[in-house]
Amino acid sequence: MTRRSVNGEGTGVNNTPQNGGHPGDTPAPKEEPDAPNGKVELRKKVTLLRGISIIIGTIIGAGIFISPKGILKNSGSVGMSLVVWIACGVLSLFGALSYAELGTSIQKSGGHYTYILEAFGPQMAFIRLWADLIAIRPAGLAVISLAFGQYILEPIFMPCGVPEIAIKLATSIGITSVMYLNSMSTSWTNRIQILLTFSKLLAIAIIIVPGLYMLFKGETKNFENAFEVSNIKLTGLPLAFYSGMYAYAGWFYLNFVTEEVENPEKTVPLAICISMAIVTFCYVLTNVAYYTVMSAEELLASQAVAVTFAGKMMGNFSVAVPVFVALSCFGSMNGCLFAFSRMFYVASREGHLPEVLSMIHVRRHTPLAAVLVLYPMTVFQLFVGDIYSLLNFMSFLRWLFIGVAVLGLIYMRYTRPDMPRPFKVPLFIPAIFSFTCFFMVFLSLYSDPVNTGIGFAISLTGIPAYYIFIVFDRRPKWLQDGLGNTLPSLRRHLNAFTRHHCENHTYYCMNPNNVSMLTLWK
Repeated sequence: MTRRSVNGEGTGVNNTPQNGGHPGDTPAPKEEPDAPNGKVELRKKVTLLRGISIIIGTIIGAGIFISPKGILKNSGSVGMSLVVWIACGVLSLFGALSYAELGTSIQKSGGHYTYILEAFGPQMAFIRLWADLIAIRPAGLAVISLAFGQYILEPIFMPCGVPEIAIKLATSIGITSVMYLNSMSTSWTNRIQILLTFSKLLAIAIIIVPGLYMLFKGETKNFENAFEVSNIKLTGLPLAFYSGMYAYAGWFYLNFVTEEVENPEKTVPLAICISMAIVTFCYVLTNVAYYTVMSAEELLASQAVAVTFAGKMMGNFSVAVPVFVALSCFGSMNGCLFAFSRMFYVASREGHLPEVLSMIHVRRHTPLAAVLVLYPMTVFQLFVGDIYSLLNFMSFLRWLFIGVAVLGLIYMRYTRPDMPRPFKVPLFIPAIFSFTCFFMVFLSLYSDPVNTGIGFAISLTGIPAYYIFIVFDRRPKWLQDGLGNTLPSLRRHLNAFTRHHCENHTYYCMNPNNVSMLTLWK
């Protein structure tokens, strides 16, 4: 295996006899025509439209089509549920605007991890990363993929149920195809994300247009006494807001790929504001359409609201609804994986994950190892793990660390007042949003202390992991000796594997201590 410096001799020139080389020399990698001076890096290919598609495509998943009844059940009335949908959209916009400031002032990819690292240091950032890597991201990706497998097969097996093994096989194919797409091309990943986002908006339009048509024709009986005081459940409103905030979750994914965004000072805030306006508009009008056609009792009794709606309004066309739900899930899988891989790439660059995860394919310009790192654990959890219980353990951690990241914005306003801030929000916006996040964490502790406590304990395992794997000087001597004997052998086996399986692929590794030092591995 040979190594060449990108900035050094031989870059971009094949070592052939015609170029003065020797017949036994290994050819240097062929660079793409648009490669700037042979430099291998993640390209800035996320335009405004692609940024909007990433945000909308990850926010709008299966939930709005399948089960929006959690908000209705806990709010107690049709009118109050619509108020909750609007309020959650505004609160999510507050969080998104806070992240817009963080993304334009700290122009690094990585999202939550990067902002916590900048504000509160490496240990807290590593704990967040550890929870993401071992549980949250694989389980979340597996759940979205399971929904994809369920709904892509439903039209084939109707009216019978879909066999579980068929769902898991279809899910495995879906995960594999998303991994392959993200490994091969950033451009095609974004193009397909745009296409899938438009398919989601089309599916929502198919629900909204006939629903509003019926409303304008006078179908308003389900909105009578919409704010009946006796039906409103004040004690259930926090849980209704909890469900609503989860429905809007995903507005932060553009911040995971900040380094690949064209003109991030303008693109990030604009993409966030446009996306949140579109999603809030779609969510509210979709629920209005549901309530126009179905009573509150019918909606609460439905297992898949969009399917029930389509059966009432469209007859045989309702068979297309599961296909749209499957496409929506595939878009969420694609957008989430695109974002997660950049977080692992940045964490590797910072020295918190193995160096191999910061390697980029020299021709395809994708962080191949960072894309594939979740694949084995996701498939493993898919077949043997209790994914939904794991998500219950970990659900509150998302809001805890998002709240910490937004609190870091307020903290850095005082500790780093001279930091450039091309986009700046009033302090009451991050203050309200961080309070909302911590309130939801408290609600989780109150409503489900056992599962929340288990999730918190799992995340705390990141503390000893940080000292064992990161803080070298504090490693136990037996572990230092063991790693000293094991790592060179592991590296030799990895190099042998790379030579055998990757003869036609070239990667570079970014040195976390000197980002200008780029080394080609072949």
